[in-house]
Amino acid sequence: MAAAPEGRPIWADAMFSDLEGAKTFYAEVLGWTFGESSSEYGNYTQAYANGKAVAAVVPPMPGQEGQSQWCLYLASPDAAATAEKIRQNGGTVLMEPMQVGEFGTMCLAQDPGGVTFGVWQPGTHTGFETATTEPGSYCWAEVFTREPDKADGFFPAVFGYGVKTMQDDQIDYKIYGLGEDTPVLGRMKMTDEEFPPEVPSYIQVYFTVPDCDAAVATAQKLGGRVVFGPMSMPFGRFAALVDPQGAAVAVIDVTTTEGEMPTLT
Repeated sequence: MAAAPEGRPIWADAMFSDLEGAKTFYAEVLGWTFGESSSEYGNYTQAYANGKAVAAVVPPMPGQEGQSQWCLYLASPDAAATAEKIRQNGGTVLMEPMQVGEFGTMCLAQDPGGVTFGVWQPGTHTGFETATTEPGSYCWAEVFTREPDKADGFFPAVFGYGVKTMQDDQIDYKIYGLGEDTPVLGRMKMTDEEFPPEVPSYIQVYFTVPDCDAAVATAQKLGGRVVFGPMSMPFGRFAALVDPQGAAVAVIDVTTTEGEMPTLT
C-alpha cells in the first residue's frame, strides 16, 4: 500500500472517561464493533466497520478526566520534522513525537489559534482501512476556528496545502487541498452568534452513515444532542452532534444530496 501523502487525514481517536458508554453509543449510531483493549497502550481500543479499522477510543490520560473530544491525525513521513515545522510556524507541540511500538510515531499539537490535532507517522498501522463512502467510515473534517487567518497561514505552511475559498456570502469557509483535485480539510470561521465564547476552536470529524436522520434519532435516544441539522447540501445530508460525554462529532449520508456544488476560487 502506498504511503499516505503528507497532510492527509489518516486516523481519528477520542478519549472518554466512560469507555463502555462510548462503545455503546458509537456501536448504535455508527454500527461499529470494537476490538480488545490494549492494556500495554493505555487500554486503547480500536473500532471497526465491517471488520476494517476506522477509529479508536481510549480512556483519558491522568489530569484529563471528564474531557471527551475527537482528535484527527494528519499523515507525516517524519513526525519529528513535522513537529519542528509546527514550532517554526507559530504552533505548539503538546506531546513530542513518541514511538508507539511498531505501529508508528505520534505527536499532538495546536495551531496558533488553539486548534488541537495529531500527527501520525505510520509504521505497521497505516490508518483508516475503509473508503470515506462506506458506512461507519471517516468521511471529512473541518477546522472550526475563531482565528481563521492564523489557520490559513499555519496549516498550508506545515503540510503544503493549497487553499481555495468557497463563494458564499453567509459563511467564511475555505478548503485545504493536496494538489489541484484532492480536498482534505475544510476551514470554518466560528462566530459568536453561532458558537458561545466558551466553545474553543476544534476539528469537527464526520463519519459516514447510511441514513442521517436515523443516526440522529438513535443518537438522541442514547443521550446525544443535536447542534445543527439534519440538513441536505451538495455533499450529502449531515448533522452535527454532541455525544453523551460531550465530544463533538458529525454524521453524513453522502448518498442524499441537494443543490449545486459551490464555486471555489
